[in-house]
Amino acid sequence: MSDCESLARHADNIRICSNVRDMFPHPYTTNDAVVFISSAISKPRPAVDRAIDVGGEAVGGIGIVLQHDVERISAEIGYWLGESFWNKGIMTEAVKQMVTYAFISFPLSKLYAPVYEYNLASMRVLEKAGFEKEGILKKAAIKNGRVIDILYYGLIKKTS
Repeated sequence: MSDCESLARHADNIRICSNVRDMFPHPYTTNDAVVFISSAISKPRPAVDRAIDVGGEAVGGIGIVLQHDVERISAEIGYWLGESFWNKGIMTEAVKQMVTYAFISFPLSKLYAPVYEYNLASMRVLEKAGFEKEGILKKAAIKNGRVIDILYYGLIKKTS
């Protein structure tokens, strides 16, 4: 809970909100951070939601959403980072670390990430972390009142 103020300060940014799912609130308040952290710590272990820490301060978040039924060997990865930390390689490193953690901690064969057509920075992050563009769902989502394409990136677990 000591991360609430920091998370709220970094998350309260329309440029972040425009690149994530609508469940991410804007404005993002300290109460939103309390709700998020409470939810994260109440989930069963191993953890699926993690903070991105820079210098002892929570400046972003990364997590996976485990799938169910026939897709139980897959998980969606999602992330955000405070704008003052963009373009420093932090997110690429966080994604790489989460990939390693997810494949070790869960019986997964694949991670995937949907990316909005205009989010070129996230596409670069995923590509640097080893993800490949697998397809485009044309006009599959609506964000900020605009119908957009979603690009799907995937990463298959390497087997030895």
